[in-house]
Amino acid sequence: MRNAHAQTLWGSLCRRAPHPVLRRQRLELLDGDFLDLDWGDAANPEQPLVLMLHGLEGSARSPYVRALARHLEGIGMQALVVHFRGCSGVPNRLMRSYHSGETGDLDLLMRWLRRRWPRRAIGVVGYSLGGNVLLKWLGGHGSAARVDAAVAVSVPMDLAVCADRMQRGLSRVYRWRLVRSLKAKVLRKFRDRSGPLDLARVRRARGFREFDDAVTAPLHGFTSAEDYYRRSSSRAWLSGIRRPTLILHAADDPFMTPAVLPPAGDTLPAALTLELSAQGGHVGFVASRGPLGLVPSYWLEARIGAFLRQHLA
Repeated sequence: MRNAHAQTLWGSLCRRAPHPVLRRQRLELLDGDFLDLDWGDAANPEQPLVLMLHGLEGSARSPYVRALARHLEGIGMQALVVHFRGCSGVPNRLMRSYHSGETGDLDLLMRWLRRRWPRRAIGVVGYSLGGNVLLKWLGGHGSAARVDAAVAVSVPMDLAVCADRMQRGLSRVYRWRLVRSLKAKVLRKFRDRSGPLDLARVRRARGFREFDDAVTAPLHGFTSAEDYYRRSSSRAWLSGIRRPTLILHAADDPFMTPAVLPPAGDTLPAALTLELSAQGGHVGFVASRGPLGLVPSYWLEARIGAFLRQHLA
């Protein structure tokens, strides 16, 4: 599939991803909110642990999450699906929610895990929005990031570029679906509670900039969507990464343009590897096998697994 939309849609709509057995745990937070964690089975409590950070409006039900969780089980690693606030199927308690630059919850979780397992090998895989959170956290903590390996997939490293890209062509279909989901969640949450939001303005939002101006900025301490994009885009944080990190990206990603990538003249830190594919879409990377090339082969999980085995074994 050499078409970016075919890659993207196959991965999200057509793929028959397995349903791994996951056990839910609710982690209560000091601010009165909670994080829902879904744990995969572990044959050995000392085997490597891999956190999975989903994309915008994703969850443990997302096909790419289910597929990697099953793959990790097959290579002797335990999966831990981290739901961002409000994404586990249950509304979170506070007015605030989650966004592309919110790294506090990831940092809290990593410190909690390290207190529990000081020497256990731990990796993190982030997809799209989750990948932006991961890269920003890694760059902000440098050598103090207590993780052994990380993989970020299809990351919107410049949020302003992505918001503009989603206003053009067939990418508007993805924008419509995602913004509709975000708006519905906000309107349900604030239906019977007061807050800082103008709900009429929320209903009128059609694009990401409008939504982020109406919701993300006022709920999370930004002055505007532009302020949110500037302070939360992970590209500015790449130079601080000191832990082994792999970025997997497709040049034809319909959620963004190549302008999200570091400029060609930039020198990336030694710990960071950027692998850029010509095709792959957004969290797609579907290859083929068989005599006629008609059997789908999911390259993404194999590449992630190989990198994690290299650094977590």
